[in-house]
Amino acid sequence: MKKRKGEKGYMIKLPDLIKKKKPLDYTLYTLIIVVGIVLDQLTKYLTVTLLELYETHPIIEGVIHFTRVHNTGAAFGSMKDARWIFMIVSTATIILMLAYLYFGHASNRLYEVSIAMVISGGIGNMIDRIALGYVVDFIDFRLINFAVFNGADSFVCVGAGLLILALVLEMIEESKSKQGKAK
Repeated sequence: MKKRKGEKGYMIKLPDLIKKKKPLDYTLYTLIIVVGIVLDQLTKYLTVTLLELYETHPIIEGVIHFTRVHNTGAAFGSMKDARWIFMIVSTATIILMLAYLYFGHASNRLYEVSIAMVISGGIGNMIDRIALGYVVDFIDFRLINFAVFNGADSFVCVGAGLLILALVLEMIEESKSKQGKAK
């Protein structure tokens, strides 16, 4: 923050808030987001083209099937028929995450990759909600009687898992750093 001449307080200038990143960083984020969206939409297109609603095709009998279902709720079928509320919250979250990813101060690459994956999944499912009024789900993991999900859900979950891992690794690193300074 820089104090301007004649002012009592401090002013925060926008460039001070924006982390300077390399063009390759932006390319990486954009590539992760676009590839995730394309893979998600391609697999959903194939599902709609090849399977009728509720039709199932076992990949490994009793373990994993491809089963076409339409999800009008949130992740894994929760919040059924709350489409508009979920769309508003999802849109706001995606915008905030995009702003953080492209202009924020993420402390390492793992944070950035994980956030890009979550954004990709969020956008992939948002496309379905806007275009169809529901999300096409097809990955039916039956070994543990889990909800049917899709590629976008996988991107969100793996991205969130990587984000948690990044947080844990950062906490470990900070702890080691504090211990090293204390000695």
